[in-house]
Amino acid sequence: MDQSEDREDEGPPSKTSLRGRRKSQTKAQSKLKERPDPPDLSCVSMKSDRSMGPPSNFKDGQQPAGSSCVSMKSDRSMGPPSNFKDGQQPAGSSCVSMKSDRSMGPPSNFKDGQQPAGSSCVSMKSDRSMGPPSNFKDGQQPAGSSCVSMKSDPSVDHLIKEKRVQSDKRHHSDLDSIFMLLEEKLFCFMKNELKKIKKNLSPDYPQSFSTEGDDDEEQRRSREAFLKITVNFLRRMKQEELADCLQSKSRAPVCRRKVKSNLKKKFQCVFEGIPKAGNRTLLNQIFTELYITEGGTGEVNEEHEIRQIETTSRKLNRPETIIRQVDIFKVPPGRSGPIRTVMTKGVAGIGKTVLTQKFTLDWAEDKTNQDIEFTFPFTFRELNVLKEKKFSLVELVHHFFTETKEAGIHKFNKSQVVFIFDGLDECRLPLDFHNTEVLTDPTESTSVEVLLTNLIRGKLLLSARLWITTRPAAANQIPPQCVDMVTEVRGFTDSQKEEYFRKRFRHEEQTSRIISHIKTSRSLHSMCHIPVFCWITATVLEEVLKTRDGGELPKTLTEMYVHFLVVQSKVKNVKYFGGAETDPHWNPETKKMLKSLGKLAYEQLKKGNLIFYESDLTECGIDIQTASGYSGVFTQIFREETGLYQDKVFCFVHLSVQEFLAALHVHQTFVNSGFNLMSEEQTAPSWFTMFRSTSSTLYQRAVDVALQSPNGHLDLFLRFLLGLSLQTNQTLLRGLVTETGSSSETNQKTAQYIKKMISENLSPEKSINLFHCLNELNDCSLVEEIQQSLRSGRLSTDELSPAQWSALVFILLSSEKDLDVFDLKKYSASEEALLKLLPVVKASNKALLSGCNLSERSCEALSSVLSSQSSSLRDLDLSNNKLKDSGLKFLSDGLKSPHCELNELRLSGCSLSERSCEALSSVLSSQSSSLRDLDLSNNKLLDSGVKLLSDGLKSPHCELETLSLSGCLVTEEGCSALASALSSNPSHLRELDLSFNNPGDSGVKLLSAGLEDPGWRLDTLRVDHGGPQRMRLGLRKYACELELDTNTVNTNLKLSDNNRKVTHVTEEQSYPDHPDRFGDWSQLLCKNGLTGRCYLEFGWKGKVYISMSYRGIRRKGFTNDCVFGRNDQSWCLRCSDDDGYSVCHSNRETSISSSVSHRVAVYLDYRAGSLSFYSDSAKSLIHLHTFHTTFKEPLYLGFWVLPGSSVSVCRL
Repeated sequence: MDQSEDREDEGPPSKTSLRGRRKSQTKAQSKLKERPDPPDLSCVSMKSDRSMGPPSNFKDGQQPAGSSCVSMKSDRSMGPPSNFKDGQQPAGSSCVSMKSDRSMGPPSNFKDGQQPAGSSCVSMKSDRSMGPPSNFKDGQQPAGSSCVSMKSDPSVDHLIKEKRVQSDKRHHSDLDSIFMLLEEKLFCFMKNELKKIKKNLSPDYPQSFSTEGDDDEEQRRSREAFLKITVNFLRRMKQEELADCLQSKSRAPVCRRKVKSNLKKKFQCVFEGIPKAGNRTLLNQIFTELYITEGGTGEVNEEHEIRQIETTSRKLNRPETIIRQVDIFKVPPGRSGPIRTVMTKGVAGIGKTVLTQKFTLDWAEDKTNQDIEFTFPFTFRELNVLKEKKFSLVELVHHFFTETKEAGIHKFNKSQVVFIFDGLDECRLPLDFHNTEVLTDPTESTSVEVLLTNLIRGKLLLSARLWITTRPAAANQIPPQCVDMVTEVRGFTDSQKEEYFRKRFRHEEQTSRIISHIKTSRSLHSMCHIPVFCWITATVLEEVLKTRDGGELPKTLTEMYVHFLVVQSKVKNVKYFGGAETDPHWNPETKKMLKSLGKLAYEQLKKGNLIFYESDLTECGIDIQTASGYSGVFTQIFREETGLYQDKVFCFVHLSVQEFLAALHVHQTFVNSGFNLMSEEQTAPSWFTMFRSTSSTLYQRAVDVALQSPNGHLDLFLRFLLGLSLQTNQTLLRGLVTETGSSSETNQKTAQYIKKMISENLSPEKSINLFHCLNELNDCSLVEEIQQSLRSGRLSTDELSPAQWSALVFILLSSEKDLDVFDLKKYSASEEALLKLLPVVKASNKALLSGCNLSERSCEALSSVLSSQSSSLRDLDLSNNKLKDSGLKFLSDGLKSPHCELNELRLSGCSLSERSCEALSSVLSSQSSSLRDLDLSNNKLLDSGVKLLSDGLKSPHCELETLSLSGCLVTEEGCSALASALSSNPSHLRELDLSFNNPGDSGVKLLSAGLEDPGWRLDTLRVDHGGPQRMRLGLRKYACELELDTNTVNTNLKLSDNNRKVTHVTEEQSYPDHPDRFGDWSQLLCKNGLTGRCYLEFGWKGKVYISMSYRGIRRKGFTNDCVFGRNDQSWCLRCSDDDGYSVCHSNRETSISSSVSHRVAVYLDYRAGSLSFYSDSAKSLIHLHTFHTTFKEPLYLGFWVLPGSSVSVCRL
C-alpha cells in the first residue's frame, strides 16, 4: 500500500512515533550542517488555489528570503515549472507536491548531465505508478530530477531524511502561528464568558443560570470547566463570597441536567397492566390526553367508585373545559393570582399516576414548563416507609434525589420548584393540619408528616408549587383552604374507548364486534372509561376470540373477571411452569396462591386498604417472600412495587380485581365449608363472621349488608358474589370452585328478594345497583317490561309500582338521548313523577319541567340536586309552575352551593314577588354563582323587587349575561335602579328585556344611554310594547289584536261579529276563489304573523281546534299535511264538550286531564320557543300544556271548527 494513503487513514501520531521521528531528524541535520539555516520567517500556507500569489522572479541565482512555502494546492492549481538559467537553482523554491500519480508531469529534459536546481520533488506515487528509469549519459545523474520513490531502495534514504528535517522545522514554525490564533480565540471565549458570569453574579439575576441551551455537548462542557476555573481563581484572589455565590449558581444547571436524565430513564417507558407482565412501551407513543376538568372542591366523596364511574360516564361526552396536564399550573380564565397547590381527583386506575409521569417526562425532555428549575416527584407509598424517621425538607430531597446532595444544593427558596405527591389515598402518615407545629426552615429536621403539612399549607417553601393526586374518598385529608384548584380525571370518552380498542385490535371486523358488544352492556360500557378496565377487557376478549370463533362473548362483569382469572392462570402455567395451553390450569400451587390472595383481598377490603405492607401480609399469614413469588407469577393480578428508596409494597392491579377475589373467597369458603362470612357477629363489623347457612341465606344476607352500607362500598363486591352463583361462571372455574354452590331455584329466590328490596323506599343509587345485580343473575324481566311499555307508547305512570318506577329510572339513566334533554311531560306532568325521576333530572344536562304542577315541595328536592357534587344539570326550566316565594327560597339555597353549575334558569310565570328578588340577589352576589341566563318574566316583581335585584347585579361576583324582566310591572323607577347597577358593574350583562312594561321616556333614555357607553357591555335592550296598559297582572298584559284572513276561510265556515266569530254551517258560503283558501277542511288562518309575545282568549262550544301554524301549511287535499296538529307545521289544542282537552303535533295527540271551561287562552313566547294553552276559569288561568321547540318561521293563529261548533276571539 502507498504510505501516503496509509497516513491519511491514521489518527494523530502517538508519543512514541514522535520520539522516533525526532531522532531521525537529528541525524539528517548532522549530515547537512554546511547547508545554510533558513531565514527567520517560515510560513505554512493554508491558502486556496485562488489566493496563492504568482511565482517569485529569480535573478542571479539568489533565493528570496522568507519564501519557503509548502503548497497545499490541488493538482490543477500547480503552476508551470520555473524557468532555470545557467543550471542555477532558484533559492526558496523548494516545493513538496501532494499531487497524485496521474497529475505528475513528464520528467525534466536534462542537458550536459546537470541537475536543475530547485526542482527536487518528493513523489508519493506507489510502485505501480513509477515510470521507467531516466536515460543517463556518461554515468551522470540529471540535475533537478531527484524523484524519491517510496520503494525499499537504500539509495534514496539520504534525501528522504533531508526533506524530513526541512518539514519538521516548518512544523515548529506552524505551531507558533496556530497558538497565536488559539490565544486570540481563547481570549475572546474567556472575555464573553466572564461577561456572562459577571451578569449572573448580579443580585437582580435569577438564582441560577444554565448552559443547557448550548449548541453541543462539547461547548457546554467547555463552559462548565471554565466556571470551575473562575471559581478557583476567585478563591486565590480571596473573593470567597463571590466564589461561593458563583459555585452555588453554577451547580444548579449541572444538577438539573442529571435530575432530568434520571427522570427520563425512570418515566420514558411504561407497562400496560403490570410492570413485570409485558413489553416496555414508550410513554410518549401511547399517551392519550386524558379527560381532566376543573371544578369541585377538596371535599370528600365517599360513594363507592363504581357509583362515581356511573355518574362520570354520563358527563364524558358533553362539552366541558379540558385541562391538559402540561397546563396544570396555568391560571384559567376568570381567575386571578397564581396557583400554588393543585389537587387532582380520580377513581382507582383512571390514569392519575400516568399524568404526573407525563408531566415530569415532558419537563425532563425540555419540551414544556422550562420555567421550572426542578421537578421532584414523590409517591406516598415511598413516604410511608419513612414514618419513623426524621428529615429536613432539604434532606428529604437529598434522600430521594441524590444528585442534589452531590451538587451541594441546600436552598430552594429562590428556585421555581414543583413537588408532586402521588396517591394521597395511600398515605399512612398522620397529616394533622390543625395541631401540627409550624415549620418554616427547610433545613430543620422533623418527622415527614410535619414536613408535608407545613409544605402543603404554605408555611414551608411558599414559592414551591405542589401537585397532589388522590382518589375522591381521601380528598378531605387536606383542608380546602390549602388547595388553590381542584381538578378531576374523568378517563376515556366514548370516542377514546373506541380508539383504544382499534389500536389494540388491528382487524377492523373484530374491533367493530368488540365495540358493539361492549355497548350492549351498560356495566361494561361505563367501566371502560377507566383505562385499566379497558386493558382487562381487551385481554379477555383477545383470548376468548381465539378459543370461541364466532361464539358468545362475556356480557356481565362477573363473567369478564372470571375469564380474566382463567386467562392469567393459563399464562402462569405456560410462561412460568412450561405447561401447555391445554393443560389444566387449576393445579394445587395455583389453588394455594388464589386462596391466599382471596383472603388478603377480603381482609384488606374490610379495612379499606388498597396497598399492603409487610405487616398487612403477616396478618393474613403471608410472608414477604411468598408475596413476591405471587407477584412474579400472577403478574397481571397482584403486583410488587419497589422503588430506589422504599420497602416492598403490594397491591392488586385494580380495586375491582381485589373486590372480585374477595367475593370469590367468600363464595369458596361457603361452598367448601358451609361458613357464611357475611353473617353478623358481635366483636367486628356486622358482616364479617362465620356460621353455617343455606345458599339463599348467604346471598340475601349479602344484599342486606350491601344496602346497609351508606356509601355503597360493597356494591361491586355484591355484584361479583351474586354472579358467582351462576352455573355458567362456576363451570368456567371448574377445578377451582366446586359446582354445588347454587341452583336455579336459589337464583330465582335471590332475584325475587332483590325485586322486593327495589320496591322499598331505597335511594336511587341503591336501586340502580340492585338492577345491576339482577343483570349479573341474568334476570332482566323488570327492565324489559318497562322498555316494552315505552316502545309501545302505552306507559301509564299512574299504574307503575315502586319497582317499575325504579326500572324506569334505570332505563332512562342508560339512555344518552334522555339525559341530554329530560322532559317530564313525556312521562307525567306531576310532582310525584318528578320526585320519582329525580335521579334522571340530576343526571340530565337540561330539564324541562315547565307547566308540570310543581310546588315548593319540588323546589326543595331540586335544591338537593343542584347542591350535589355529581349533578350534571346546566339548564332548568320551571316556568308556569306555582312555586311562589317559599319555593324560590329553597331553590336559592341550592343555587348558592359551590357544587351548583347551573347556567340557565327560567322562572317565567311562577307567581313570584319582590321577596323572591331578595333571595335571587343573594344568589347573584354569591362567589360560587354560575348563572348566566335568568328569565323572571311575567312575575309581579314591581320596582321594589327590581331594586333588590339590582343590588345583586352590582356585585363583582355577578356574571349574569342575559336578564328578562318582561311583563314584571316595571316603571321608570325600576329602570333607574338597573341603570345604576349596570354603571357600577358593566362587565357582564349583554342582554336586557324590559318589554311589556311601562318604563316611560325617561327610563328608556337612561338605559339607552348605556348602549352608547363604551364601559357597558350591554348590546341588546328591549323596551317594546310598553305603556300604561302593560301594568296589568298576569298574561293579559301581552294581549294582542289579530285579524282573520278571509282569503283562507273554508266555505263551510261563516264569519260574524265583525269577523271575530267563526261558526261551522252546512250551506256553503259564497267566498271568491283564492289559492290560500282551505278547500277540504273547515279551517282558516289569521293575517298576522307572530314572532314575539302574544296572549289571546277564545270562547268555544262543540268541538274546535285552536292552532298556531306556519303559513306554508297545505290548503288542498284529504291528507294530514292540510290538517292542524297532524303534521310538523302546526301545534294545536282540541276543545270538546264530550272528550275534554287534548294537544296535538306531528299527528301525536295527548289527552289532558282537566275540568272543561268554555273559555281558553293561548300564550306564545316565540323567542323562548314556548307555546302554552290555558283553561280560563272565572278566577284564574289553569295551565293545560306547553309546547317547547325552536320556531323557524312566523306563526299564524288558526281554527278548525267541526260541524255544530263555533269559536270566537275575545276582546281584552
